[in-house]
Amino acid sequence: MKMKLIYTFCILAALVIGCASPPLTEMENAREAVFRAENDANAVQYAGGTLARARDSLRRMQDEADSKRYDAAKTHAAEAIAAAEKAIADGRAAAQRAGGESDALIASLRAEIQETERNLNGARYSQLVLDYNALDRAIVDAHSTTDQAEIDQAAGRYQQAMDRARIVRSDLTEINEKIANAATTRKK
Repeated sequence: MKMKLIYTFCILAALVIGCASPPLTEMENAREAVFRAENDANAVQYAGGTLARARDSLRRMQDEADSKRYDAAKTHAAEAIAAAEKAIADGRAAAQRAGGESDALIASLRAEIQETERNLNGARYSQLVLDYNALDRAIVDAHSTTDQAEIDQAAGRYQQAMDRARIVRSDLTEINEKIANAATTRKK
């Protein structure tokens, strides 16, 4: 009797294991979640590491499903969904931070350009030895690049806006250093 019960249990266990089916719904949901994250510009730009984890979980899910380890496949599907959703949320938050940072940086540029123009006019008045044509072109370029940064900012291209603003700031620093060096040389 005991042996018959063990034998019956083994047959039932084999049937249950053999009849287990892949978690198709969970796997499809995972694929869709990762697809959404891959097509979210902010997730791609700002949450690449989390997106890579989502892709890796998706790959492991498929490997486990192919090996008929459906519980593990289901676990990896849930991990892929969670990572994809986190990538989208992290990307959105990072884009908002970047927008605020680029907004502040760009807002300060017009005043910095005006200050540099005043310094340049003071250098002219003091008749410092400088290449004023080149410096005037650099000021015009600073205005133009700032205009482009504002366009990028308005279009939500925050990284490009910050990159342009940093170039302007660097160029203004260089102009002011040339003016300061010319003033120091004149004093000697």
